[in-house]
Amino acid sequence: MTISDAVPLLWASSLRPPAAGRNAAVSQVLGTANSLEFRVGPERDPAQAMRRSRRFAAMALPALLGELPEAATVAESVLAVLTELVDVTARHRASVDLAGRISCDGAHVLLTVGEMDRPLPGPEEEPGLFLVRRLTDDVGQYRGDEGGHTTWVSVPVRSSAQ
Repeated sequence: MTISDAVPLLWASSLRPPAAGRNAAVSQVLGTANSLEFRVGPERDPAQAMRRSRRFAAMALPALLGELPEAATVAESVLAVLTELVDVTARHRASVDLAGRISCDGAHVLLTVGEMDRPLPGPEEEPGLFLVRRLTDDVGQYRGDEGGHTTWVSVPVRSSAQ
């Protein structure tokens, strides 16, 4: 599914978590409830982009995560990481729109946000990236379709205590 500024954010409220008894493996096979995309237009400044992205993700994550273990804790981590990535990307935007994708395979939530006009800076330059590195298993970048840098991160579903 793709959500853009042209589509009201309330539309996402029609998303529902998987039916009782339906496990994450079934969702993976069906592929309908394991990812979502969003897009923020150029008229949004970085603060607005962060608020809109976070608000949309907060509404959609319960349906995306379903009945996964520690879904509420994972959602908090995903929202924190998403907020930081959108902030950095929006301030160094290379493309007209800021695009993002959130996917869940049952073991990890993969966030992708792009495109930046430069490689991802270090946490010393962008202190919010210390939080990103603490909450994720892996962080990387690749060249996007519009010549910028797209950042991806993997947020574990299970806590390290398990």
